[in-house]
Amino acid sequence: MAEELRIVLRNYGVIDPLKIEDYINAGGYKALEKARGMGQLAVIDEVKKSNLRGRGGAGFNAGQKWTFVYQAAADQKYVVCNADEGEPGTYKDRIIMESDPHRVLEGMAICAYAVGADKGYIYCRGEYPYVVDILKQAIAQAKDKGVLGDFDIEVRMGAGAYVCGEETALIESIEGKRGEPRYKPPYPGVSGLWGKPTVVNNVETFANVPDIIEKGADWYKSIGAPSYPGTKIFTLSGDVVNRTFVEVPTNTTIRDIIFGFGGGIPGGKKFKAVQIGGNSGAIIPESLLDTPADFDSMAKVGATLGSGAVFVMDETRDIVDVAERTAKFFEHESCGKCAPCREGTMRMYEIMQNINQGKGKASDMNLLERLGRVMSTACLCGLGQAAPVPILTTMKHFRADYAAKVKE
Repeated sequence: MAEELRIVLRNYGVIDPLKIEDYINAGGYKALEKARGMGQLAVIDEVKKSNLRGRGGAGFNAGQKWTFVYQAAADQKYVVCNADEGEPGTYKDRIIMESDPHRVLEGMAICAYAVGADKGYIYCRGEYPYVVDILKQAIAQAKDKGVLGDFDIEVRMGAGAYVCGEETALIESIEGKRGEPRYKPPYPGVSGLWGKPTVVNNVETFANVPDIIEKGADWYKSIGAPSYPGTKIFTLSGDVVNRTFVEVPTNTTIRDIIFGFGGGIPGGKKFKAVQIGGNSGAIIPESLLDTPADFDSMAKVGATLGSGAVFVMDETRDIVDVAERTAKFFEHESCGKCAPCREGTMRMYEIMQNINQGKGKASDMNLLERLGRVMSTACLCGLGQAAPVPILTTMKHFRADYAAKVKE
């Protein structure tokens, strides 16, 4: 792993995450101190200039999102950290929070100062109770040291709903309501938590902020892909020798991640496919492995970077069966609020079942493609919009696997 470039994970295994003194001795909270001497707009401009883009899946410019909240006139503003890490195969946020929680708190505090917020929430998935304990200890230590000033942070636990990874469903859950996405506009930057302007960023996004403020936007922009600079944490699972995590510049290719850091396919078997970004990500063949793992390069080949999960499949895997199981996941996780997702995920799973069991017809393939196109534009939130992606990409790149199971 010597070729890794650790920015977000530079303290991993180096400091005791439960001792704020270790973080401070490693240079922690210096960026927050520097930010408070810069002025609010100067901080936002630096983050915007760095072109730090969301590390949770959407890839939106973080500084631009902060601008919306800064410009909004309100008596109360909020900063929310999205730690609802529900994508199967993804554990990058867990690694950050359990090894360096103060880095996340510092990033949130810098954001809060910049936009004029004095209240923050970390929304952590319910399956991470021990991470919640770490975060609460870190917050208590930061309060005792007085490093957060008047910025108060509270941890809220989710109840296992995948859809709460979507920012407005997350906000609904924090408010004590059922986790369902809201209609947009208005966006959270204008009307978010309890109707007030709210910044919602991912754990990894906030964890990049201290280094950007400390070392400058130009330094950050010099790393990785120009349109999606910095590093990205990838978590490898499936048929790969090293099931691990790596932090690499964003211009690193998928091939390097799988065969370099991942060590390739075990047992002398051949590579067949890889799914990037969790269950909502595209499943792509070997011919696309030289694609750089940045947001825009992935989009150009019809794939998504998403949360950075890398699920590798060898030649023995049944692609159609994988696609059916993915369809079942989305059918189960759909919140049911909008008809295109509620009905679409159910019908997609039914059709995939028929095809996988050898009961499908050629017309089913066309129906899946039409249904996928409708869902990608008509569904209310990213869950329904991304649900067809694994199926559509497997039909595109692995058509022969489907043809072998279709009757006609």
